[in-house]
Amino acid sequence: MDTTPSQILDRTATWPEKAQSCFAQLRGIVHDVATQADIGPLDESLKWGQPAWRPKRARTGSTLRVDWSPVAPNRLLAFVDCKTDLAARMDNRYPQQFHNDGRRALGFDLDAPLDEDAVWHLAHITLTYHRSKRQG
Repeated sequence: MDTTPSQILDRTATWPEKAQSCFAQLRGIVHDVATQADIGPLDESLKWGQPAWRPKRARTGSTLRVDWSPVAPNRLLAFVDCKTDLAARMDNRYPQQFHNDGRRALGFDLDAPLDEDAVWHLAHITLTYHRSKRQG
């Protein structure tokens, strides 16, 4: 049974098939990370009209948002908090992987296979951001 919240299903239903498929794959990875990293339940909702995930447990991690736009129709964009170093860290580790603005947006090319390891890493460092900072 699909547990995707209805508002997210409604939002992604307007996207092209490639973007919907990439989103489904990315969403699965985000939930796998939450389970494997003992993050606890996620708040899965729309933030600024975009599908988003954030740990429900306070001071665990930051929000990861995803969107598709006709402005960049061949990309699915992931957004991290611009007050963090998350986008820069991803650019340093995967310099050729994303269309990265270095601050908050990382674009996934919809015409290429999704790099599951890079997405897993992005989800992990985002959803554990505050916990990792406390642990040093």
